[in-house]
Amino acid sequence: MSAKRQINLPGCIIPGNIFLAPIAGYSDAAFRSICHDFGADLCFTEMVSAEALARGSCKTKELLTRAPNEKLLCIQLFAANPNSARRAAAALIPLKPALIDLNCGCSVPKILKSGSGAALLKEPEKIKEIITAIRQEIAVPLSVKLRSGWDSTSINYLRSAQMAIDGGAVMITLHPRTKSQGFTGKASLEHLAELKKSVTVPVIGSGDLHSAEDALTMIETTGCDGVMFARGAIGNPFIFKQTSILFKGEAPRPEPLQARQRLDTVMLHLHRAAEFKGEKIACREMRKHFCAYTRGLPASAQFRSRAVHAKHISDYEKLIKYYLLEEKLHIKYT
Repeated sequence: MSAKRQINLPGCIIPGNIFLAPIAGYSDAAFRSICHDFGADLCFTEMVSAEALARGSCKTKELLTRAPNEKLLCIQLFAANPNSARRAAAALIPLKPALIDLNCGCSVPKILKSGSGAALLKEPEKIKEIITAIRQEIAVPLSVKLRSGWDSTSINYLRSAQMAIDGGAVMITLHPRTKSQGFTGKASLEHLAELKKSVTVPVIGSGDLHSAEDALTMIETTGCDGVMFARGAIGNPFIFKQTSILFKGEAPRPEPLQARQRLDTVMLHLHRAAEFKGEKIACREMRKHFCAYTRGLPASAQFRSRAVHAKHISDYEKLIKYYLLEEKLHIKYT
């Protein structure tokens, strides 16, 4: 039985069930466009502040730039109260988003201090209030991204999910760790399976997804409707194609990638970033992506140390050209 399927939401049909998470500092228009090229069915923007959006912050609006190949624009907000959420939703209307997601899982201290993100897990009723406020302002599907709870003594993902659904959410994503866990320990597939059994809306699983096999195991073990890659997609947008192949049952294991494929994608990513942000900013921001793309390559530490000095697209081109000549294109890795 195929694990690949479309997800039908009121007013929005998502063509498949393999998603890119909203990753702060990474999920910009350039990276989302690359992930779409490699088979991501849905990509979320970086998390944006409802309060800043309501105030008309230009910097916040830049995070919502739409990629040319992005048919469905999916925006994730963090909000602490219904009023700012409502005003932010009004500001999003001209962008015609296909889906708006409320973050109820971020554990960054600055976000928590504002009463947003995982802080909402302490007050599930507030999740309902915020979702209700957004739904009253803009007629697009709403979803919520949750964690299992604040800590091991307050596991309340079922109640939080129900509050979100009562407010009008039509899809739930669960990263089955607590806020206190951060990214330590293991994601609880048992929590994900229990959520799927308990609600009638589509459930998307996140956490510990670093390969196509991880994604298939999550689907088969929990019965969830789809998967959302986060850290596993950084420097590895190929994971979407690999997962799609595996979900369709077309190959027991994706073939290893050659170094040239990965480095060609680096340059494609860089050129697209330059189109959105200009060459100077794109080259500077590409350094972190470059480190991720080249992880696992022979002599990669030295390769990356040279990249930190790249200031122009031509610098990256020369760097990659010489590296491939030195390695004679014989590198393969998973």
